Amino acid sequence: MNRFVDVLVVGAGPAGLASAARLAAVGAGRYRIEVLEREREAGGAPRHSAHGGFGLADFGRPLDGPGYARRLTRATVAAGAAVRTGVSVTGWAGPLTWEVTAPTGLERITARAVVLATGARERPRSARLVPGTRPAGVLTTGELQQSVHLYGVRRERLGRRAVVIGAEPVAHHAVRALRGAQVDVVAMVTEGPRGPRRSGALPPPPLLTGTTVTELLGRGRLAGVRVRHADGREGLIRCDTAVFTGDWIPEHELARAGGVPLDAGTRGPAVDGAHRTEVAGVFAAGDVLRGAESAASAAAEGRAAADAVLRYLSGAPWPVGAVPLRAAGAVRWVAPNLIAAGSAAGPYGLGAGRSFLLRVAEPLTCPLVEIRQGDRVLHRGRLLGTAWPHRSVRVPSGWVREVDPVGGPVTVRVTG
Repeated sequence: MNRFVDVLVVGAGPAGLASAARLAAVGAGRYRIEVLEREREAGGAPRHSAHGGFGLADFGRPLDGPGYARRLTRATVAAGAAVRTGVSVTGWAGPLTWEVTAPTGLERITARAVVLATGARERPRSARLVPGTRPAGVLTTGELQQSVHLYGVRRERLGRRAVVIGAEPVAHHAVRALRGAQVDVVAMVTEGPRGPRRSGALPPPPLLTGTTVTELLGRGRLAGVRVRHADGREGLIRCDTAVFTGDWIPEHELARAGGVPLDAGTRGPAVDGAHRTEVAGVFAAGDVLRGAESAASAAAEGRAAADAVLRYLSGAPWPVGAVPLRAAGAVRWVAPNLIAAGSAAGPYGLGAGRSFLLRVAEPLTCPLVEIRQGDRVLHRGRLLGTAWPHRSVRVPSGWVREVDPVGGPVTVRVTG
């Protein structure tokens, strides 16, 4: 079946749904907007995040994850967008044409514009190169939360003693999910000097900082984890469940398959301030750009991408020859990571109040940010407080107007 839509949104998480809702509402019925989601329900990661903290920025009231996902989905459908679940995109048949497998059969969908909103995932144990056998009981936070909150798996299958490995705030969500399933959390392990900031009223588990998991033990079922401390001491923690948290990576497989260039730092599609990739007509928003941020941030990016899509559908030209931003020094990545020619003055510019996000590789107190293009310093200033590897910091965008379109890459460096 060959079909045509005006805008195809791939991924029904907060970014994809918010983008589709804005496109449908502002388009006022002029455009056909379709959202594809491979899961059986829309909503993305909030569907299995049973904790609170969602919805205040989008709906003016606090919601838990599932409630936020349902409300966002209903708002998207009410705005006039078609949300199709259980549909998998299997490949590209052209720059803006997709091969799709749906419950009704195979389809080929061509769009005038595409928004990639495929989200992010945690790197599993195998990708983190932790040696050992392949015993049962080794999970990521997403797998744990789906098991507990979507499928109701209880202690008998999850285990009795768990170790949480990671230092991002999501580690606390893993602890709450385990305790909700009546699993005893015997330790939280992190290679960093500090663990995630405490959240919630429950007392945190014992925290081992500067500690690396060097091996998983057990065959049929996990029997323990071997650890090495910063001073060289080694130890063994007996457990039958290990949850690897954080270490997010964008779900960029579809972007790569379509030839969309990726940024070396974020490992997601390279985009400018208008969420445009280097492939004409293809936009990207949300966690696919650089890994996990808050649901509110992803939704805001989805709406910003929708505004850029609407301008594109109205005839605005696609930029050629964007200037790349490169991370240097202690900077792991910066986003957006392209600056389109003329973006400082045009409607695609970052504009007043917009900023760049960056993350550092190590904790730095009041670090100095220096942005250069060749020998020219475009921006120099200190960030307030401490920059942490698991939390993005914002850098103002006023220096963008000083970028020379033919002056070569712009380098973003942070020092202590």
